[in-house]
Amino acid sequence: MWYFLNVIFNILNKKIYNYFPYPYFVSVIHLFVGVVYCLVSWAVGLPKRAPIDSNLLKLLIPVAVCHALGHVTSNVSFAAVAVSFTHTIKALEPFFNAAASQFILGQQIPITLWLSLAPVVLGVSMASLTELSFNWTGFISAMISNISFTYRSIYSKKAMTDMDSTNIYAYISIIALIVCIPPAIILEGPQLIKHGFSDGIAKVGLTKFISDLFWVGMFYHLYNQLATNTLERVAPLTHAVGNVLKRVFVIGFSIVIFGNKISTQTGIGTAVAIAGVATYSYIKAKMEEEKRQGKAA
Repeated sequence: MWYFLNVIFNILNKKIYNYFPYPYFVSVIHLFVGVVYCLVSWAVGLPKRAPIDSNLLKLLIPVAVCHALGHVTSNVSFAAVAVSFTHTIKALEPFFNAAASQFILGQQIPITLWLSLAPVVLGVSMASLTELSFNWTGFISAMISNISFTYRSIYSKKAMTDMDSTNIYAYISIIALIVCIPPAIILEGPQLIKHGFSDGIAKVGLTKFISDLFWVGMFYHLYNQLATNTLERVAPLTHAVGNVLKRVFVIGFSIVIFGNKISTQTGIGTAVAIAGVATYSYIKAKMEEEKRQGKAA
């Protein structure tokens, strides 16, 4: 379900950018639809709203700010370059995670892990050099989103409280929405009012325009919700490998659906990067497993 929703989200999202290139505004819509969904769920008591206090809020704000920044920059990248290319760059996330763990959290990362990340960096570089849709906006935005999501995962670990993942994700969405609104108004507001909305509506009609934005927001919220719930239910390894396979799915489907031409080198680079991430995830999980068994023994 998580993959399925993610693929639909990525495809619909890119289709919207093809006729309505306003990633800041669309990012706000993604979060807005999700927040409305959460508020309605709480209103009917599915799930029961968990109370929040100022201590938890302090823990969640940094997570939500990183979530907002990572989300907006991913969308700027999706709007600027091919979906398959953004996902190839986002495959670098484990590399940033390892660096952050070593240099920020002070955890020792063994050399084998660093070596398994070499093909990821190499593959992404290869793919970038010959990517036909390459531009710096797309590349740099995807990189900023990698860094934001790395910080998000560091802060999330600190904020993992007794609250269930559905409630936590709801609070994060609400704070992230508040963070995303001002930049959208400042950066895209004037253009949207002048011609953005009217151009978009002229191209597809009002009904499709509104329904596209509604559905892309629903799919965004539901795939994140499912990813969070999956994380709760499986070992970190399974989730990490799941994430890698998700990218393979999305890259494959987006190439087929948008008929993206990709050069042989980009294809090989993407494959090398994904293989590296898979190796990394496997080694990392093995270590987690040994740590757990060591503690149990």
